[in-house]
Amino acid sequence: MRAVSWHGKEDIRVETFPDPQIVNPRDAIVKVSLTAICGSDLHLYTGRIPTMQAGDILGHEFMGEVVAVGHEVTNLKIGDRVVVPFTIACGGCYFCKHDLWSLCDNSNPNAWMVEKLYGHSPSGLFGYSHMLGGYAGGQAEYVRVPFADVGPITVPEGLSDEQVLFLSDIFPTGYMAAENCQIREGDTVAVWGCGPVGLFAIWSAYKLGAGKVIAIDRFPERLKLAREYCKAKTLNYEEVDVFTMLQELTGGRGPDSCIDAVGSEAHGTTLDAWYDLAAEKLMLETDRGHVLRQVIHSCRKGGTISIPGVYGGFLDKVPIGAAFGKGLQLRMGQTHVHRYLPRLLEFIREGELDPSFLITHRSSLEQAADMYRIFEQKQDECIKVVLQT
Repeated sequence: MRAVSWHGKEDIRVETFPDPQIVNPRDAIVKVSLTAICGSDLHLYTGRIPTMQAGDILGHEFMGEVVAVGHEVTNLKIGDRVVVPFTIACGGCYFCKHDLWSLCDNSNPNAWMVEKLYGHSPSGLFGYSHMLGGYAGGQAEYVRVPFADVGPITVPEGLSDEQVLFLSDIFPTGYMAAENCQIREGDTVAVWGCGPVGLFAIWSAYKLGAGKVIAIDRFPERLKLAREYCKAKTLNYEEVDVFTMLQELTGGRGPDSCIDAVGSEAHGTTLDAWYDLAAEKLMLETDRGHVLRQVIHSCRKGGTISIPGVYGGFLDKVPIGAAFGKGLQLRMGQTHVHRYLPRLLEFIREGELDPSFLITHRSSLEQAADMYRIFEQKQDECIKVVLQT
């Protein structure tokens, strides 16, 4: 089969690999029809995530047709069209039973690697380093899906691949980000980052009862989608002082909830953003905390901060005193995708949202290296890339 592989910083290749095989009775093999490049894949592309090895197959947003199943997989049959959650979960451990699917105890065979850094291991992920399982990803013609009796969801007739693909990650991620805000009717929510997760978080915040959503970014094409499709009030952080504007828009109180949909590669125009760039170069920190600092500074007293943006290591100059003094709640983590799939699928079936609105680039799997470069460099007004196998 052909698949997208990692060979180092900014070195992505499309190569030929052996077809995957059933190795466990709970496995399935999926022939991938559509896959996507995620913003968190760019952390791999830029060399920010450790324990990657040359030849690792990338990709965690994918869907396709079931072509083989292990004998313990009774919920799927050959020919089913499925979307696969990017988090891998066993369905039987303490965390799965408590609806905390991305914290599964049994899906990361390399748990010892990440335990050294985090204390405990989250679940395994498709195509996202050996410390998170070393699983081959879905930017490929075929993929082995472990615990297939738990994860994949069957797609109903009448829905296109593009409509449902993002159930694999970014739609549930945006929805969970908004849900973590504990939104009350009429609340004001501020969202930093108008990439795909940020856009879904804006839509979801309104769905959950927000009265006003304020979106912050610098790219005109992203701000336009946030404003025109998602109905947010938009701020370009290169043109205004974000804190001052948020105070003005909330009567001096600050947003009720703030969502950091940016994560570790934050940019900014203030002194602390330049400090982050220097500290990162000097290996004094692994993640740039500019947006998180701004979020903590801007959120109202007693408010909630939700962090779907990926952080991988260590931050410097985090204003924990401000978070404590203001009585803020911080909620974060990888998405419990399995929890949200039935609910979000219904939104799509009922026509409340067509998630394909944010696709800007469609290409073949063979052009993946070019698409990674375009996406990472924000060329050609690129917001979301899908790859056809």
